Amino acid sequence: MSRPAAAAAAVTVLAVTASGCVTVHGEREVLPAATKAEAARALKDFTEAYNAAEAAADPAKDAKQVTGPFGAINQAGLKARAERKKDGDELTAPTPLKLDDAKFTIPKQTGWPRWFVADTDSNKDKNGSFRWVMVFTRGGLDQSWEASYLAFVPPAKMPEFKKDKDGFAEPVDVDDAKLAVAPKNLSEEFASYLKDGGETFEDGPYTSSWRTKREEEAEKAGLVTQYIDEPHNSGDFAPVGLRTKNGGALVFFSTRHYEKRTAAEGLNLRIGPDVRALMRGDAKSAVTLESAAAQTALVPPKKGGTTSQVRVLNRVQGLTGAKGE
Repeated sequence: MSRPAAAAAAVTVLAVTASGCVTVHGEREVLPAATKAEAARALKDFTEAYNAAEAAADPAKDAKQVTGPFGAINQAGLKARAERKKDGDELTAPTPLKLDDAKFTIPKQTGWPRWFVADTDSNKDKNGSFRWVMVFTRGGLDQSWEASYLAFVPPAKMPEFKKDKDGFAEPVDVDDAKLAVAPKNLSEEFASYLKDGGETFEDGPYTSSWRTKREEEAEKAGLVTQYIDEPHNSGDFAPVGLRTKNGGALVFFSTRHYEKRTAAEGLNLRIGPDVRALMRGDAKSAVTLESAAAQTALVPPKKGGTTSQVRVLNRVQGLTGAKGE
């Protein structure tokens, strides 16, 4: 990927003054995370690598274009397909992904990593009911852009972002105290909510309805299911957010989940082929499913000292491993 002028300026900026040359380090300068041309190239590179990896069932083919929760899900899924292919399973040929009508929201940032959001139309959704909204992140000038978060969001539910006169967005700090919940706390708050409930999150398909479904599945005839939910909040799994026009934020954050299924004596567990491909050990009476999840949420601002509920717009969860007992 060619290095654009804006990125080159991020290394150093030289200003000649009467007293000589002064060096200003890009790590402390507020600069756009990417140019639109660079963002478009990152999306193109990702799509090509993603399709190559899917067609070949080979996680190595897009390993350099994915990271974070999306990367964990993508790589585990490809690993499962590769194992099944090696075992002789007949795999359905995937339809190549096409991402069109890309709208890039690029924030101004300091330091690294830097990131931007791509809101795209996907051929995976035939009726246009949702769009692929992706976060691309980059750890430094010597690194490639990687897709870290993916969300499926209906167009009508995407918020309007706060932008400056040049059209660049404003990132929110992870410890922003003006929001109902600081982004750095969302992962822990969500894991706690799934266990104990509470008022932090609005009712909906990814919150209250999901809790109800898990309660119903916890004890079925011959099968007991236990859940453990954990925050995942560091490194490439750290939350990122953009300021919205109303003073709130659209935030992407990650969690980890464990689901242990134990069969009654004399009954066999039904293990799907993808689970079996990723499983360690032999599932004689129990299996623990390990997964990563990415949530996309609208976090409102605090109003008059009170807080409003967080609305989870979408969550993408995928199997990353399994352990048999």
